[in-house]
Amino acid sequence: MCGIIGYIGTKNATPILFNGLKRLEYRGYDSAGIVTLDKEFHMKKDVGKVDEINTRLNFSDLPGTLGIAHTRWATHGGVTKENAHPHTDCEGKIAVVHNGIIENYQELKKNLVSNGHKFKSQTDTEVIPHLIEEIMKRGKNFHDSTLSALRSLEGSYAILALHKNERKIVAARKGSPLVIGVADGSYFAASDIPAFLEHTKNVVYMHDSDVALLTDTGMKVFSLLEGGDVNRKVDTVDWDIRQAEKGEFNHFMLKEISEQVETVQKAVQQTKEVVDGVVHSIRNAHGIFLIASGTSYHACLAASYILSKLNKMHVNVVLASEFPHYEHFLTPKTLVVAVSQSGETADVLEAVKYAKARGCKILSIVNVVGSSLTRTSDSFLNLNAGPEICVLATKSYTSQLALFTLLAYALSGKLEEGKKRLNYLWNVIYHLTSATVKEKIKELAEKLKNKEHIFLIGRGLEYTTALEAALKIKEVSYIHAEAFAGGELKHGPIALVEDGTPCIVFVSEETEKEILSNANEIKSRGGYIIGVSPTNNEVFDFWLKVPEANNENPIVQIIPIQILAYQLAVLRGLDPDHPRNLAKSVTVK
Repeated sequence: MCGIIGYIGTKNATPILFNGLKRLEYRGYDSAGIVTLDKEFHMKKDVGKVDEINTRLNFSDLPGTLGIAHTRWATHGGVTKENAHPHTDCEGKIAVVHNGIIENYQELKKNLVSNGHKFKSQTDTEVIPHLIEEIMKRGKNFHDSTLSALRSLEGSYAILALHKNERKIVAARKGSPLVIGVADGSYFAASDIPAFLEHTKNVVYMHDSDVALLTDTGMKVFSLLEGGDVNRKVDTVDWDIRQAEKGEFNHFMLKEISEQVETVQKAVQQTKEVVDGVVHSIRNAHGIFLIASGTSYHACLAASYILSKLNKMHVNVVLASEFPHYEHFLTPKTLVVAVSQSGETADVLEAVKYAKARGCKILSIVNVVGSSLTRTSDSFLNLNAGPEICVLATKSYTSQLALFTLLAYALSGKLEEGKKRLNYLWNVIYHLTSATVKEKIKELAEKLKNKEHIFLIGRGLEYTTALEAALKIKEVSYIHAEAFAGGELKHGPIALVEDGTPCIVFVSEETEKEILSNANEIKSRGGYIIGVSPTNNEVFDFWLKVPEANNENPIVQIIPIQILAYQLAVLRGLDPDHPRNLAKSVTVK
């Protein structure tokens, strides 16, 4: 989780670090801090969001053209000023920011305390500067001491370290994302590209166990795995800084919902050669697993229905965190399709590691080229959705659905038909994200904003949409939302229905008869029925019209509920971009 950024160059570091933190705040917003170097360390940190802390402390007066910064999502230690990063050693000569978890920190801390070190926080991170300090006492320089300290760490990390007597940044990663930005006369290191995208599009993707030394004169990379210096090429990203800014929108969530008019189209802009290669891999696999977490898992569930319907194909859909329990089914002929927006999801990467140990082929579907998942995979497909800043996944979800749908058509020999059907959705999504529809959904949100429970039902593909819709509502509005397959109501869930209980019903032409029967069962017990359907029905107390799209229903039917979730959050006085306890990239298990 957490976001880190560092800068070394000729410009004032503080505005660069501050703006970088703002763009990384989706990764954590419990606390934040900046340290700069100008002969001495100058540090400010506190609890709260970046802007809130800046209002209290005024980051702008931190001097220097070198510094590191951090925005936190708490794992070890509560949300306190003492636990906020950066952390320093006993003498205040070493400063460190860290994303990840040091699994053996208790053992390291015990040894350091026995050697006289004094700790100020309850974090696992603080052992790092103390460990570097301890090794430097033995006569090693800062860089070599940092390398030695890294070899002692167990777990995952992305680390930036400074020494107040040396003008350099040591940047290291293992299991947590870290990318280097390269510009004329300056270098950046950050958890994600948008942190420095306004300054450069030239990036170096660090590999696991890489340690980069950034100075005014260049960059040098050492591999702890290979035991020596390595070359890492400079790539150029095609993202635009405007994609990482809110523009005219009040929140990134609404901006990214609106962008789906374009991003669904971009997802299917795959070359025939790439699609043919993936189709070949799927057809020649003996056993296929789709693995993901959260929203991406729901996209995989939807894909399983579409592949069954269009190709009479069975695939296994497994939560990434549960996948290790399936390792006994894996063979070198198994194809594992790993889905992750960031390409850095810890559970997904761990699952892929298990699969590769069994000799499986790995195909990944990601939105970040150069991520850990793309480098670990045998092949990958890019969602082309551009940076997704809001913690909640919206445009990446519909892009995943579009890509899976395209593959399903391609597998049945109907690639062009699939592209045509998906391209047609432009008109539907444009209407669903229009001001008129948003106002109607706001009317519904007013009715639901004080409810404690919302239930959602569907059958077939619409059941997977109900699952994702429930996740969106609970993530951002904190209203308990729960989804059920329509046929399961009488097996227990209907006992939860009381007078006025809202229930959102997803209807398609294929499932209409049965799911409306389920809706009537709920209404007869006092439920308030909200229909998401191509046509109105007397059972609906409120109707959201979504045109019938057949196999593409999951793409279009989720959009009104994304907007509903957003409106509920706003009406309840919540921040849609930063829901409590959540962070965008789950990089710790």
